[in-house]
Amino acid sequence: MSQHFDDARIPALSRRAMLRAIGVAGLTLAGSSVRADQSIRLPIAGEPRDWPITHDFPQKGSMILQRTRPPLLETPMEVFDRGVFTPNDQFYVRWHWAVIPTSVDADAFRLSVRGHVNQTLSLSIGDLLRLPRVELAAVNQCSGNSRGFFLPRVPGAQWAHGAMGNARWTGVLLKDVLDRAGVKPGAVQVRFNGLDEPVVPDAPDFRKSLDIDHARDGEVMIAFAMNGEQLPLLNGFPLRLIVPGWYSTYWVKMLSDIEVLDRQDDNYWMATAYTVPDTPHANIMPGQTGVKMVPISRMVPRSFFTNVADGASLPAGAVATIRGIAFGGDAGVAKVELSVDDGRTWQPATLGEDHGKYSFRRWQVEIPQLMKGGHSLMVRCTNTAGDIQPAASNWNTSGFMRNVVETVQLTAI
Repeated sequence: MSQHFDDARIPALSRRAMLRAIGVAGLTLAGSSVRADQSIRLPIAGEPRDWPITHDFPQKGSMILQRTRPPLLETPMEVFDRGVFTPNDQFYVRWHWAVIPTSVDADAFRLSVRGHVNQTLSLSIGDLLRLPRVELAAVNQCSGNSRGFFLPRVPGAQWAHGAMGNARWTGVLLKDVLDRAGVKPGAVQVRFNGLDEPVVPDAPDFRKSLDIDHARDGEVMIAFAMNGEQLPLLNGFPLRLIVPGWYSTYWVKMLSDIEVLDRQDDNYWMATAYTVPDTPHANIMPGQTGVKMVPISRMVPRSFFTNVADGASLPAGAVATIRGIAFGGDAGVAKVELSVDDGRTWQPATLGEDHGKYSFRRWQVEIPQLMKGGHSLMVRCTNTAGDIQPAASNWNTSGFMRNVVETVQLTAI
């Protein structure tokens, strides 16, 4: 659940700091000006496997460059081994349209609330800061995280596992903002829009909607900070919608407009894009047609190795500590298990601190002495709703919702 707290808990976010005009000079969007003198080999299913490392985006450190315009930046896997919360400067970035503001004046910025409401609102950052603050730890994960492992391959960013991150989000409840406007009877959905714009006039503006009861559930929030600092520009400054337990397509960045609807939203980004087969694990056979499609929504449980990679070597005859992270999707982590015998038997992992049901949870296992030769390690997560990672990979034309049991091949030498 969301938690209220005093302003003193995040001294970097004083009212003066939040109201300061933010200008980020030289936001790099043109591919010709991005330097890539380093590269990383990703263990994805097809070529290219070597991807550039960039340091040239504002407020960002070393990131895997998936695309320059619009920015698609992936978090290197070793970052997740350093802590349960992903640092802001290495938190992944994914935009749909290339027309993104290169600076935002926080003094002039306004969030509009309109539509099927009693009172239209135009809220400043200062107005929002006067509402009760909340904090929530939650994983933000792209729907296509791990798409690069899909076989047959599908179009789209060929992410490895780094299109995700975990943060403490600070802001206000969406419910409090909607209550201030006064939602009229008959409201059906709430639609959200940001400051990014299509590259051509006829392209569909990126807008996403939630059912009215979900929008008012007391967990969906409007964040102005992550990990105790202002949102980076590329992660949505000055405001970002936080929809815990749901894929990041709903986490609208640079949130500027909230519209309460008295009908179902049938815009392109709800009715056509970001839909998945209405089947178990969103799975179909390649080439299969005539399948009912539904909007993607809730995340599913996942677990990852963070201190060993596929193809790594370990000393034979020595005890090894294997570490990783897991999350339960739209529920908490109940248990994480490791197998060293191709899934025939499983041993429980020791879980780290619980930061809430939507957060990453660290895990570790000490494995026994390994004989020389090849070994297959598998990890799986079960969430508190009883959902467990499947043994077989799913497939769909968008490369969405991968959550198969993860495996690494190791060699004991």
